[in-house]
Amino acid sequence: MDRMIYLSMAGAKAAMQRQDVLSNNLANVSTNGFRAELQAFRSVPVRGDGASTRAFSLETTIGYDSAPGTVTPTGRNLDVAMQGNAWLAVQGADGTEAYTRAGALDVSAEGVLVMRNGMPALGDGGPINVPPNAQVSIGSDGTVSAKAPNQRPTTIGRLKLVTPETPTQLTRGEDGLFRSAGGDLPANPAARLQDGALEGSNVSPVATMVAMIAAARQFEQQMKLMQIAQTQGQQSAKLLSST
Repeated sequence: MDRMIYLSMAGAKAAMQRQDVLSNNLANVSTNGFRAELQAFRSVPVRGDGASTRAFSLETTIGYDSAPGTVTPTGRNLDVAMQGNAWLAVQGADGTEAYTRAGALDVSAEGVLVMRNGMPALGDGGPINVPPNAQVSIGSDGTVSAKAPNQRPTTIGRLKLVTPETPTQLTRGEDGLFRSAGGDLPANPAARLQDGALEGSNVSPVATMVAMIAAARQFEQQMKLMQIAQTQGQQSAKLLSST
């Protein structure tokens, strides 16, 4: 009886955790450069006397889906889409170097090249400063040029583009940015980007909705099993009390 309770409880908890991941992916289906979170579960035996045959199902986050999203041309000079395995280096709110595939850039009031959320985009030597009233253009190698009125374009920096060796080299933080556990990654001069375009999310809304329906049905089945176990336990207690 208790074995059925353990199994159904662990299954219901796993289904709820899967729903959380799927709902987060679905909420970011329109987020530029978003990478779908992947999830897996592993069985862990319960320790203690009389529980050697019991096992819990624990969540194991195996990373993210590294498949590229759809690149959509925007024609905006400050929009960039990373090509291949390239990632753009930015400065996180905590001051550490982080990486993203979202390439919607702007020039802040202080004249710094930043992301839409205000985080500075990093160049080879740190944040990139833009001269006042200058028109910015970005080359395929990340070179940032500025053209002031009645002057020739000048190079003011180069976006730092990195290429992690494996998807597991980067981990997603609570702020949605990715970081390397082994420290800051070196810039890759061979990395390229596409200007005037943005990469969309790689989340498939149809596949995610189907997975959410399947997880909801699985949760309902696990709850029914718990109700059956409760009913059987009550019936067994009645039989024992009548003897």
